[in-house]
Amino acid sequence: MKTTGAFLATMLGAFVACSLVLAQPVYKDSQIMERSQQEYGKLNASAPQELSQFAFLVGKWRGEARLKREDGTWENLKALWEGRYILDGYAIADEYRMMKPAGELLVLGLNLRSYDAKKKAWNLKWLNALTGTWTDLGSEQLGGVTADGKAISYRMKEPVARHAFTRATYTNISKDHFTWQGDRSDDGKTWDQFLVIELYREK
Repeated sequence: MKTTGAFLATMLGAFVACSLVLAQPVYKDSQIMERSQQEYGKLNASAPQELSQFAFLVGKWRGEARLKREDGTWENLKALWEGRYILDGYAIADEYRMMKPAGELLVLGLNLRSYDAKKKAWNLKWLNALTGTWTDLGSEQLGGVTADGKAISYRMKEPVARHAFTRATYTNISKDHFTWQGDRSDDGKTWDQFLVIELYREK
């Protein structure tokens, strides 16, 4: 009896210890998720579900940008992107900055993204912090926002560069990576790639 009791006690202790070990990652994952929601917010259950199309932007991203110069050569730059839910989870705000390798700031601004469920249309705006100007993104006049499950794309009247229009496309979207591709055009019909940004998740 003593041998059987000792054996059962040993087995019970091993089971409890194993359960605690297996439970730790789940607990840690829930802690990480809770901290992330505290820092970056979460989608409001009453917000339009279309807003979740841009949910991949929420978090902190770092990567490399390749910019095509006027002479056709490509310049390598640094990129930072950080997005969060704002206004109780009814909108997304994502900050973007692009720098030269030495740290010289070239682009600094903020995207604001919300969805009008009644009109079934996006309201997207870019605030250029360096000039204090706003730009409408993906207006209905330029075709709105298109999404096919693999990529999201929209157009804008170019506020800074020499070309007339820019087409922004988010593609290769996964949990830890996405690609931003910029194409330029003067007539809205023929397009030429001029900027590619590869972003990798930090948070």
